[in-house]
Amino acid sequence: MKKRILLIGGFNKARSLAQSLINRDYAVTVINKDLTNCKVLSEIERLTVILGDGSKAYVLEEANVKEMDVVIALTQHDYDNLVICELSKKRYKVSKTVALVNDAKKIDFFYKAGVDSVVCAVNAITNIIEQKTLFDGIANLLPMTEARINIAEIPISSSSKAINKRLWEISLPKEVIIACILRGEKSIVPQGDTLIQAGDILILISSNKQELTAIRELTGNR
Repeated sequence: MKKRILLIGGFNKARSLAQSLINRDYAVTVINKDLTNCKVLSEIERLTVILGDGSKAYVLEEANVKEMDVVIALTQHDYDNLVICELSKKRYKVSKTVALVNDAKKIDFFYKAGVDSVVCAVNAITNIIEQKTLFDGIANLLPMTEARINIAEIPISSSSKAINKRLWEISLPKEVIIACILRGEKSIVPQGDTLIQAGDILILISSNKQELTAIRELTGNR
């Protein structure tokens, strides 16, 4: 049986994660309370999209939260993400919950509240700075710590090293794959002969720390 994952909020993050997870044969459902966002998300094949506020119990029930293996809260509001994870864990007995946190000071509190994994973008960026390598090309970095996997969004500008190259021409580490290309409103599953264009956003899946080498190869930033 496919692993079932519920993503709540965070339009751009949810879209990127959903496409990547579907490509890996997960069954993915997304909840978003913006109608326009839902219409865009519904264009992704095999993605179940529900319009509503994911912090409300009746919306979670509409999404069959009891049947989910993982719930990932990606809203902009830390409190909502905590509520989503607590409802999913305590009321609906979801085995794995993940919350995005904007305020790094809240990480310990989230863990004490029972959230299984807490992702903080501030901490992710700080770790990169500590490695003395910070690329302007990183739009988003979402580490999936338990699996030691990172998902990164890499915007391609007209000055990027990979511009007008086909995927087979780009030397990426073996531990890195380009899972999806966001081109305008389209989500493209790349092939070896796919041409990288200015304005593309590349969704990278990589093993721990390998995304930095990949970003250097794609953007030319050092």
